[in-house]
Amino acid sequence: MKKVYPDARSALDGVLFDGMLIAAGGFGLCGIPELLIAAIRDAGTKNLTVASNNAGVDGFGLGVLLETRQVKKMISSYVGENAEFMRQYLSGELELEFNPQGTLAERMRAGGAGIPGFYTKTGVGTVIAEGKPVMSFDGQDYIMERGIVADLSIVKAWKADPSGNLIFRKTARNFNPPAATCGKICVVEVEEIVPLGALDPDTIHLPGIYVHRIIQGQHEKRIEQRTVRKKESV
Repeated sequence: MKKVYPDARSALDGVLFDGMLIAAGGFGLCGIPELLIAAIRDAGTKNLTVASNNAGVDGFGLGVLLETRQVKKMISSYVGENAEFMRQYLSGELELEFNPQGTLAERMRAGGAGIPGFYTKTGVGTVIAEGKPVMSFDGQDYIMERGIVADLSIVKAWKADPSGNLIFRKTARNFNPPAATCGKICVVEVEEIVPLGALDPDTIHLPGIYVHRIIQGQHEKRIEQRTVRKKESV
């Protein structure tokens, strides 16, 4: 089966529909599928639910889908760097399901592993636990979280071969692997596609069985925040 597509638009052809659930990899602006996000924006797909650690920043990453009002709900952990995200949430325009980061990663991993739900102590006694089943194990309460099965996964990797075996580079190996596994269809953008056999099997982070479509492209790689100290005089 051919997995390599010429661009993001063609890789998403026939996949997008209004009201779908998308799992997006990345952490802040690190390892985000920016080309696929732009293609979703251009397609005009609306009423989206997006599961992602956060929503990028204003004007970049998933933030572009907030600006165009294509997202109706976010399943996220951190929203502090996106003013439009906060504005829409506080004004009631955007639904938000808060998840601790580890819980969100495990929900994606569980969905990809065929696990419909799991128990965790994280969030017990907080608003996170509201409306969720509670079980007691060894005298301690745990809340049940559901695995996430997305209609589409969009992720960013460093290298791929034509079979879809992936290598992530450094910190970009964040939410990308669990996001990739939990989608019914997984579309990946990479910096480089290498020939079959070029990747050492021991270095592969995600096997190609999870990957359905691949594109190669150039990425902007913005820095979300830069903190420096003043140069000391000598």
